[in-house]
Amino acid sequence: MKIGDKESNYAIRSGTIGPDVIDIRKLYAETGCFTYDPGFTSTASCDSALTYIDGDEGVLLHRGYPIGELAEDSSFMEVSYLLLNGELPSKDELESFSYTISRHTMLHEQLMQFYRGFRRDAHPMAIMCGVVGALSAFYHDSTDIADPEHRRISSHRLIAKMPTIAAAAYKYSVGQPFVYPDNSLSYTGNFLRMTFGVPAEPYEVNPVVERALDRIFILHADHEQNASTSTVRLAGSSGANPFACIAAGIACLWGPAHGGANEAALNMLREIGTPDKIPEYIARAKDKNDPFRLMGFGHRVYKNYDPRATVMQKTVREVFDALKVNDPVFEVALQLEEMALNDPYFIEKKLFPNVDFYSGVILSAIGFPTTMFTVLFALARTVGWVAQWNEMISDPGQKIGRPRQLYTGPTQRPYVPVDKR
Repeated sequence: MKIGDKESNYAIRSGTIGPDVIDIRKLYAETGCFTYDPGFTSTASCDSALTYIDGDEGVLLHRGYPIGELAEDSSFMEVSYLLLNGELPSKDELESFSYTISRHTMLHEQLMQFYRGFRRDAHPMAIMCGVVGALSAFYHDSTDIADPEHRRISSHRLIAKMPTIAAAAYKYSVGQPFVYPDNSLSYTGNFLRMTFGVPAEPYEVNPVVERALDRIFILHADHEQNASTSTVRLAGSSGANPFACIAAGIACLWGPAHGGANEAALNMLREIGTPDKIPEYIARAKDKNDPFRLMGFGHRVYKNYDPRATVMQKTVREVFDALKVNDPVFEVALQLEEMALNDPYFIEKKLFPNVDFYSGVILSAIGFPTTMFTVLFALARTVGWVAQWNEMISDPGQKIGRPRQLYTGPTQRPYVPVDKR
């Protein structure tokens, strides 16, 4: 590469799969120039062995395993173990890991009082940001990031306590009493009971709903260096404690362009209202002069079918049948999906239904309000954030994040006292 009169050579680095990268770490020192890449869409910010995405081919791998196989055949606890440890667990390892997680599900009782400091109508994500950030004030014994044992304990605590935190946020928003964990249930079954159970009567976990939600958790567990994961890594690069880092990730996820996509898709289905109006909205989506967009179709990364959506497509029908759903919104979703998948316009532009199109519909059918959708996303993504944070902390080459800029403001100028301006 020649910049001005200077010739510089930069090494090409190859991963095990995916595009090669140009190592430009010495670019500024050798040329006095930075690269310009808003949104970091062409920049690899780290090495990672966790998740691989090929958007053109519709591939998503966790530690080498296709997401479809994991969602069909594994549990969320298995996938959590895989992301944290690099390999799928044996039966004994899974039992030991699940037992450990189940013994960290309760929150410090003073934290339960903390909820009552929020307004009655506080958004559950606002509560989640605050409560997760506050964990570092209660669990001082696992915040030394230089200690591998501290990192392990804090990782387990975050994964275990997130369902309790999320369920309590929901209960507080609807004015119902908190339901404490029942460690005899599965990770997902326990969350359903804490969310929808009440002290006045026993709660029976519907196995179809439990499996559907477990799949949703698996499908959202990690997604490479997205905005919230990059936020967790950036916060962690300063040496911040893990609870603060995950709270930062939750805050980033709250943005409608990131974690709010499934809510937008469901709102669109409600706007369409009935199946007979679908052709009208498809025509509007094709009209370049109409600002209307079909939400839940296409993806920034996937230029082919979202591999997570394939699993969700099947799960939608299982949940509808099990719960005997009879709602025009759900009928709109099924017919819109069928029409879009067979429309040459959408096929040519590769605008296939993505995971957000299906997950919002499923979560609504289960009984979650839209305000809880991003909370559930954060609950599932916590394991990915924790695994990414652990990987970053363990990397001897990691440095504090410090992006550069292209300055476009005024050059140096003399200061003028206020009485002379």
